[in-house]
Amino acid sequence: MAESVKVPQPAGTKTTGAENAEHGFTASPALAKNMQSVLVNFIALQLVGKQAHWNIVGPNFRDLHLNLDEVVAIARTGSDSIAERMRALHATADGRPSVVAEQSSLPEFPAGEITTHDAIDLSVRAVEATVATMRKVHDEVDAADPTTADIFHEFISQLEQQAWFLSAETRTPSN
Repeated sequence: MAESVKVPQPAGTKTTGAENAEHGFTASPALAKNMQSVLVNFIALQLVGKQAHWNIVGPNFRDLHLNLDEVVAIARTGSDSIAERMRALHATADGRPSVVAEQSSLPEFPAGEITTHDAIDLSVRAVEATVATMRKVHDEVDAADPTTADIFHEFISQLEQQAWFLSAETRTPSN
């Protein structure tokens, strides 16, 4: 079966007019695009985390099962924070499944059961890809809107900690 995804256009770059008390700062198209790239990765990270959570098998199942829920909670909070920030700046957030599938930079996660060891490595890659996107767009976002960059800082810190928690499970001491 051939796989294809049709992404409705526009995807996350539309702006709205200012109304009522909303006469403040408005996101530029570049800022909206950068925020959209972070948003889709947060949404994808939620899905990857749950896919792993539901399908892991093997040693330390319960610890990893619970840790993945922590990653999912951070990703859910992150997606909501970024989407609401976009709306506050008159940019439209686009979290439709086809848009997330097309725009996310997270690596593909396998279907079916997966060993805890493999799930750890794949989950860490997904977390790191989400962080890498925030770091990639950070300076441009910071120049346009330091407040949004501050939101990124909070989630970079939390996700890097989760990558460490997850990866420590399969590491060996370097001494």
